[in-house]
Amino acid sequence: MSLDRRFDRAVDRRGFLVAGASTLSAAWLAACNSPGPRSAEPLLRYAERKNEIVERALFRHTSMDVVRRGARDAGAEFPMYFIADTVPMWNAAAMGTWTLEVGGMVAKPLRLTLDDLQRLPRTSQRVNHYCVEGWTAVATWSGVRLRDLAAVVKPAPEAQYVDFQSFDDGYHESWDIESATHPQTLVAYGMDGAFLGAGHGGPARIHSPVKLGYKNTKYLTKIVFMPVRNGGYWSDQGYEWYGGV
Repeated sequence: MSLDRRFDRAVDRRGFLVAGASTLSAAWLAACNSPGPRSAEPLLRYAERKNEIVERALFRHTSMDVVRRGARDAGAEFPMYFIADTVPMWNAAAMGTWTLEVGGMVAKPLRLTLDDLQRLPRTSQRVNHYCVEGWTAVATWSGVRLRDLAAVVKPAPEAQYVDFQSFDDGYHESWDIESATHPQTLVAYGMDGAFLGAGHGGPARIHSPVKLGYKNTKYLTKIVFMPVRNGGYWSDQGYEWYGGV
């Protein structure tokens, strides 16, 4: 099913590129499912702390991702990835209607269906997707800005972190509030003019060019505003927690 053709194609741009050594800890990992040697853990954690200091200093909330001139869309070649043994699919007959819960340290918690999400102000943006393995893919994502959801639920001032949870075998990743509320961070339900398919995280996922791909939780079911960070699936296995670009 196609999305409304009136989707705006966002022109917001951002000048950050992925630095080759922005994730020093990843350099010690042989593959996405490898935590690296135990002897390297102290060095990994030290590198992560230093990375986060630098990345937070560089991060500017007004900076927008820029797709380089002439870059082509990945289209059907956009990689699919998940941690379950098979592609996670929401089974409405067995699991009921899919909903997204938005709660934690908020004044007005929400539970939204996909139809509810589509009624909210919609943003479409053609941006880069950066993988820790070094590749970049371009796609147009459509959905609701997380900052717009935050304005509705009204997080407490102490809620400086956000956890994004998934039905993909319990996958989750936590973010800093600044990255979560960046203008290009979306609860995305569309990709390249169509509703988000199972292979790319449907019914909805987090997508933002300000974080590396493993931080962009797919198969989204819950958003929790928190006072402290609580790690994540890959972060707990040695990948850098901040994961910014």
